[in-house]
Amino acid sequence: MTTVKSKVTIKGTKEGLVFFMDDTCSFDELLADVREKIEHSHQQILSGPLIRVSIKLGKRYCSPEQQEQLTQIIRQKGNLVIHTVEADVITREEAFAERLKTHFSVIVNTVRSGQVLEYDGDLLLLGDVNPGGTVRSTGNIYVLGHLRGYVHAGIAGDSQVIIAAAVMSPTQLRIADVISKPGEEWTNHSGGTEFAYLDNDTMLVAKMNYLSRIRPELGDKKA
Repeated sequence: MTTVKSKVTIKGTKEGLVFFMDDTCSFDELLADVREKIEHSHQQILSGPLIRVSIKLGKRYCSPEQQEQLTQIIRQKGNLVIHTVEADVITREEAFAERLKTHFSVIVNTVRSGQVLEYDGDLLLLGDVNPGGTVRSTGNIYVLGHLRGYVHAGIAGDSQVIIAAAVMSPTQLRIADVISKPGEEWTNHSGGTEFAYLDNDTMLVAKMNYLSRIRPELGDKKA
């Protein structure tokens, strides 16, 4: 006889109930098991005075909509009050914010011909990159000056990074493994800071006011 592993384990503590959710099954299977537990099991526990419920998702990421589906089922029992919903994962935005806190360098320098700057994380360069100069970083690169040399962002393979410059007229740009040589898009300047980014493995250049649309995790970042 095959024993089917329960997708939800309910344990009582002095603070209330803890729902431990299996993080390896499908979300639909999880919903079905939560519904089964609430509707047909633990009738003595799931009745009576108000009880605080903590939900432990493990390594499963649930969107706000999925979390609402889970909590709605549990709230069917009027005495159950959702206290916390916890997961051992972080969102992309949280991961970016954490990387920014620990790997952000500010350099005041002009990168001259033959010089190479290489950093781990995001780099803000207060200066120019002259023809023949090279700047490389695993993260985003922001040049608060004239970018006329070679710049490579995302050298470890991150294709979501950008290269921004106050004046964009590079010898060559590279993001992850995609290389672009200067073309008409950055030879006819209309003024204003620009940034290069990848879209389906094609490098494009846009004005900085489009950053929040194209890379919202950067544009919406809180200080």
